[in-house]
Amino acid sequence: MADSAKVKLHTMLGNYPNTKALKSGEIRSDLIDFDFVEVKVANNLFKKVVREAAYDFAELAIVTYLQARTYGKPYVLLPAVVVGRGQHHTIAYNAERGVLEPSELAGKRVGVRAYTVTTGTWVRGILAQDYGVDLDKVEWITFEDPHVAEYRDPDTIKRAPPGKELLAMLLDGELDAAIVGDKLPDPRLRHLIPDAETVARNWAQTRGGVPINHMVVLREDIAKSRPDVAKELFRLLLASKRAGKAPSDGTALDPLRFGVEACRPTLEIIIDYCVRQKLIPRKIAVDALFDETTRALAP
Repeated sequence: MADSAKVKLHTMLGNYPNTKALKSGEIRSDLIDFDFVEVKVANNLFKKVVREAAYDFAELAIVTYLQARTYGKPYVLLPAVVVGRGQHHTIAYNAERGVLEPSELAGKRVGVRAYTVTTGTWVRGILAQDYGVDLDKVEWITFEDPHVAEYRDPDTIKRAPPGKELLAMLLDGELDAAIVGDKLPDPRLRHLIPDAETVARNWAQTRGGVPINHMVVLREDIAKSRPDVAKELFRLLLASKRAGKAPSDGTALDPLRFGVEACRPTLEIIIDYCVRQKLIPRKIAVDALFDETTRALAP
């Protein structure tokens, strides 16, 4: 296929302010046509990405990608963050059952949707590194399988009984704390980490960036045969981000960083967390996540 030939990419990309201009057609390409799959919550389709290679171009959680790469899934990473946020506010407890501090988690039961979810990996790493929590002394309760079928949770990770739900177990006292996501889903809940927003901002400033949730991946065969397509995808995503009037651009507090060097500090941290939490067997060099073309992409 000649480099100049236009391609159509079967694409899975969530609906965010930074993707709106691209998905709406406001930003167009002379090189790429997109066949967007309808999706309300992108993570519902992550299994299709890593189990079926169902899309040419897709959004993917960074921990899912690190595991997918470990098991040889046919995708290459682009250095473009489409979802990033502080993580300190995502773990909560039921204040009606008394105050709980991070230092008191040993021996407690903590729920998380799946052991492999990226938010859970960030939170566990932060609790261990910054609050001295021994993760092996916490009883982790999960509700879903990993996205990558080949991965098996460590033997110490326990599954909730069939029919049980995370929020109900937390409110009923069957869980002492839980990773509940971006917003507290019940007024009885309180953030486990006090002043979470300020702490998260300080974390990002001192660690080199806001934690990465989701980046984007391109099928390996397309990346190899059409480096021009990889470059164009990067350009389009960056243009769409800027059209969405992101509040910052390239700084440590920018949740949507572009380029390997901008992403490197937080990628190094999440890789380390994954090894420590037995999500991947060994460290992967940041540069090894990209191919020759995507490694060179920069704003």
